[in-house]
Amino acid sequence: MGRFYTHAVTSFTALCAMSATASTPVEMVGDFGQYPMNRDGSGTSWVPDSTPMDGLHAVVGDWLTMTHGSITLAQTQQDLPRGGSATFSESMLMVAGRRSLNDGSALTLRAMISAEPMNGAAGYPLLFQTGESADGHTPLVDRQHPHNLFMELAAAYSRTLIGVASWFVYAAPVGEPALGPPAFLHRRASEDNPEAPLSHHHIDSTHISFGVVTGGLIVGRWKLETSLFNGREPDQHRSDIELRSFDSWSTRLSFNPRSDLAIQVSTGHLSSPEALNPSLSTTRTTASVLYEGSIRGARASSTVAFGRNTPSSGSATDAWLVDESLRLGERHTVFGRYERVGLDELPGIQGGTPLSVVSKASLGYQYDFARLGAARFSLGGMVSHHWVPDELVASYGTSANSWTVYLRARIAP
Repeated sequence: MGRFYTHAVTSFTALCAMSATASTPVEMVGDFGQYPMNRDGSGTSWVPDSTPMDGLHAVVGDWLTMTHGSITLAQTQQDLPRGGSATFSESMLMVAGRRSLNDGSALTLRAMISAEPMNGAAGYPLLFQTGESADGHTPLVDRQHPHNLFMELAAAYSRTLIGVASWFVYAAPVGEPALGPPAFLHRRASEDNPEAPLSHHHIDSTHISFGVVTGGLIVGRWKLETSLFNGREPDQHRSDIELRSFDSWSTRLSFNPRSDLAIQVSTGHLSSPEALNPSLSTTRTTASVLYEGSIRGARASSTVAFGRNTPSSGSATDAWLVDESLRLGERHTVFGRYERVGLDELPGIQGGTPLSVVSKASLGYQYDFARLGAARFSLGGMVSHHWVPDELVASYGTSANSWTVYLRARIAP
């Protein structure tokens, strides 16, 4: 494992060094219409227009290209009796290209991959986390599953109507439907945090769906879109593509009222999302506000999000998430997260009753200690406190804490 990551970081650094000298910043419009490219998030989602574009931009023939990526190696310790210690990795490499056509239309191609399947199907320890399976028979509990090798393989066609109005179609064997805010990996407020949110399966777990078609209309700062997709979550085989027929739908309204704000509300029906409980379907409703601006001279990134899962049988569960990141100068970042999540899969409460509501607060710091070309290297650490409700004390103790330290390399021109 260590030999692989040494090679991966070396290759990543060489790519950044070469690309930084070969590419130049390019003024690019959005993938789906006549708006700043900075507004594009994961899938077809939007972030604030003021969001910096951490990526390498270049012109290759008729294509405007962008390359973005990061590699993180982390060590975590989660309190016993339900926790544990582990070394794990997070990684992502994304390449996108946009080509303008002669009739006011454009074609966009995207590919995003991850080496996280090398963590193993059980992922890494994460207290109170639930969702998916490592063996196809039992649910993952108190662990975070790895992302798939293929995170996005997508194409989009957009066409300008009049002025700032446009329509688009996004199609992907692996992609993200119009449901929820941008995935947590692509939100500036959460990208420094080495742990996945506990609210992931209430807010943005559909960011890897095997089969998606989305159509949308954009008018200025407004966007309305609808998706048909495969609602089944990925299984334990993290390196394949699990195509199934479209069985789910979603719709999302997005609005960027100012350059520093991005707002969305969305709802969708997920047919049989859990392979371990195929008779259960879920209606998911989300709302979020993203902010990107300055607070007392610091670069501030904020996310406030809400998600509700209403199953076809059983009780609805809610999740609240607040993420904050403050970048102090060129090298220092302070970040934090607070979550309150309703769950019914934790030890002692299987079967849906009683519902348990758990809370977690995290505080972290990251120091950017070196740069090589377009690669930035960082050291960071984070501590978390978990509030254990009364019904879980027998399994988790009266309180639970955890800490994580990490080394990260990322593209940041």
